[in-house]
This record gives sequence, structure tokens and C-alpha cells, in this order.
Amino acid sequence: MAGAFSLPNEYWLSLQITPQDVENLHTFLFERETPLTARDLSLEFIESRIKAERAIAESKQKAGGKNFLPKDKYQIGDDLIFPALAWKRGVVTALRAGVNPSADGFDVITVAMEDRSERMFAANLAVHFLNDAPVVTPENDEMNPLSILREHGDLVEKKLEAAFNADDGLVKIAGRWFPRALLIDINQGQLNLAEAVLDMTGGEPLTTEALFKDIELPVGVNPKLAEFSLNYALQDDERFDEVGPAGQVLWCLRRLEPDFVREVPPSLQYTNIEHDRQNLNDAMLNLEEQLDDELTPQGGIDSQKEITSVTVALIYPHLRAGTLPMSARAQKLFPTAYETPRVRFTLVDGKTKQRIPAWVVLEHGYVFGLREWYKAHQLIPGSLVQIKRGENPGEVIVEVKSQRSSKDWVRTVMVGKDGGFVFAMLKQPITAEFNDRMTIHVPDFKSLDPVWEKKRSFEELVLLVMRELTKSNPQGHVHAQELYAAVNLVRRVPPAPLFALLETNPVFKHVGDLHFRLNEE
Repeated sequence: MAGAFSLPNEYWLSLQITPQDVENLHTFLFERETPLTARDLSLEFIESRIKAERAIAESKQKAGGKNFLPKDKYQIGDDLIFPALAWKRGVVTALRAGVNPSADGFDVITVAMEDRSERMFAANLAVHFLNDAPVVTPENDEMNPLSILREHGDLVEKKLEAAFNADDGLVKIAGRWFPRALLIDINQGQLNLAEAVLDMTGGEPLTTEALFKDIELPVGVNPKLAEFSLNYALQDDERFDEVGPAGQVLWCLRRLEPDFVREVPPSLQYTNIEHDRQNLNDAMLNLEEQLDDELTPQGGIDSQKEITSVTVALIYPHLRAGTLPMSARAQKLFPTAYETPRVRFTLVDGKTKQRIPAWVVLEHGYVFGLREWYKAHQLIPGSLVQIKRGENPGEVIVEVKSQRSSKDWVRTVMVGKDGGFVFAMLKQPITAEFNDRMTIHVPDFKSLDPVWEKKRSFEELVLLVMRELTKSNPQGHVHAQELYAAVNLVRRVPPAPLFALLETNPVFKHVGDLHFRLNEE
């Protein structure tokens, strides 16, 4: 409706959070006594801003001056208000006769607006749609805070988070904000009780609500306030670790977390290898994406693309550590957290429905907890594991593409007592579907440890592995994917530095379709 109060898109796009805005939200949180997310507070902020801007518009309307209508005559010096322009004010600075063959005599007025811009309007114009439009007072606007939140909520939320982080009066736990002044004091004795309770679980995380049962808190306190206060005290104590997925708070004792959650397993530890990604051709980049290596930069994956399942061909380092790679694609299927780098969740076997306690280690991009499950399914490097979105929050489905156990000819690594190794095609028991190029049977994982510990240069190691692989291929060709899987038997290496070496070192000759042979003449 013409004349209705509104705020343009530019208002929200160029938004600045003021100290008054933060103070208003402090007051709102004090009154509610409930911790809220920045998203929740964004709606209150938008409503408050609309109310404030409407009040400014109302004051302008009441401050005197004529409402501009095209049919009226005006003189230089007239003070005008423009309902159709969010009640902006302006002063007529010039007046001249208008010229338009389709309209009889009318005036053109020049108006100096309050924002220092200068605009021209038609006046003394008998026929114009604004002449008949009802003048809507600012309080009757049709602005919808929820619509604004949908359109601009992400930007508003981001700016509020930045303002809250700079405010010592607010504290944040698991994505929710609350005034520090309202926190209940949690003493050392109560924290010791919380430690004892978690100790009894043997490492199984507990909710804050479960911890309440053994910790005496003041009677009559708002439960939400008590819960937030305990969460804040636990977060401030190094003994405790918050490990819940986003939207859920779970507490665990750091010392009871598995070793490979607190520290990267030796087989997954990567020492950076200098390389230039510009050397990777399109075929290499496509293969890199398919390999789902957690060390691959995530920039190439379409963040908007919906993913419901990912099938991963396991490489030896993950099989040895009992982990899954949380690649750019796979990470969309796993729980994330507001702040914690470690997230406790549940893996569910898609066939047997077995529930497996597991951990997402966000900082290093892997999922821990599958060692026994791998053993039960007799998986080998190259076996395929399907990861699917869980049916319930905090759950992810894993499934082995199993097959009836049979013996098949597969590449097998044989390790000598001196740490030397060779590859041979041998018949091995196979229980699951596998990737032909990545399958390498390892009769004894521990036998590879001496090879893993040998300190060879990267190029020397790749040449050694390549020579051994070519011996088992009549043509002497090795595919980049085969080489990637084989090199990772003895050193943790992501695809990019390996592919860059193949592309730039003349000792590796490309013979088509990412197959390479050695050119050591």
C-alpha cells in the first residue's frame, strides 16, 4: 500500500549493531531468564529495530510540515513530509513550470531531502495515483519480522554474534547466549561431584540434566538458568569436555576420552609435502574428489549440493586406526557442533542395527570408533563402506557392501624382516565389495610398522612403491589411484602432492587415462 511504513533492503544489508541494540537484548535476556541463540535473538532485534524506526517516522509526521500530495501547490521554503518515502522530510528549494504535452499545466518542485540528496517532484497535478492513496500512518505498516528474518537472518545473526563476542556482559555455551550477571555460582565441591558422576560412566557422556541429580542447586531457581550456569562452570574447568552435536549438550571427562580422539592416530599423521595444486590437471582433480581424502582442501565441493550417502574405499591408514575420513562430501552426513572440536555420536550398522559409540574429530577431519567393526567384517584396504544420513539426530548409518566369503586374486603386500616389501597377486578371502584399483591385502598390519617408521624422502618413497607395483603389471603401467593406495601403506599422503609429483617429475611418464610408467633411463 502506498505510504505504508517500510525499510528498504539496503537498511538490513548495511546494518550496524549499536551499543543500544546490545543493551536492549541484555534487557530481553534478563526478562526471559532463558539462554537463547543468536538466531532467536535476531528476531527480537529485528522487531525492536522496526519499532524504533517506526517511532522515528511517527515523530517526523507529528513534527509539522505538509504531507506531500501531487495535486497540491507548493512554494519555495515549504516543509514537506513524504509518506511514500518512509516519512522522509524535505524543503522546497526551487519551483518551475512543468512541460509535458500529455498533461496540462503543472509545477516541478526541487526538494532538498534530509539525507542531503536533492529530488524533483511533480506538483499542482490534478491526476496522479498518489492523490487518491490513503495516507497510512507508520503504526499500520505491514512489515513482517519473520519475512525479514528469512531474507536477512544470516547477516543479522553474524553481526549480532560479533557484537556479543565483544561484550563481556554476555557468555555463550553451546551456541546460546546469556547475561553473565544472572549466572548461579557453582562451587568447586559441586564440580567435584560432577567429575565423580562422569567417572562412574567410564567415559560415556552425560547430559547436564543427568548431572543435576547428584549436584545440589538452590531451590526455586529457573531450571534453564541453573542448567546454563552449570554448563558455564563445566566449560570453564579443564577436566570437562562438551562433546554434544549442535543442539545437544553432552559432558565427558577429557581423561576418559579415547587416545585417538584427543590425539591424531600415528597412521593418520601427515607431514606437509610442498606442492603446487596448479599442476593438477582436470582428470586428477576429478579423481581427487572421488577419493574422499580428509586432507583434500574443501573448496572444490559444491556446498549447496544435497548429499544423502557417500561410499568410501578405505585406505590402510584409516583401517589401521579404526577411522573414517570426513571428506568435504562425507562431512555433510556427520554431526557438527557449535564450538567443541570433538563430537560424540552414534554409528548404526545399516544391516544389523548394531549401535557403535563414535567420535567426530572436527579439527582433523576423521571419525573414530570403527576398529572392532572393521575386524568383525574382515575389511581390507580398498573395501567399500557406505555412509548414510541417520534416521535420528546424532546418528549416522554405516554399511558394508558385503558378499559371500570367497577367495579372489588380489594384490597382496609381503614385508621382509629388513623392512623391504613386495607386491604379489595372491588368492585371499574376500568378504566385502572392494575397489579394484585400491585393494591391497595386508596379511599382518603390524608387519608394516617397520616400513612406516623408515624415514625416506617423499620422492624416494614414491619411486620405490612405483617400482614394486610395476613388477606385478605385465605392461609396467600403474594408475594414479593404485599408487595413492599403495603409498598410503607406508606413509600418510593425500592425493594432491602425489599427483603433482607424477605431473612434474619426468621420471613418471603419463601414458594416458592417468596411467603412468617409470622412465628411469
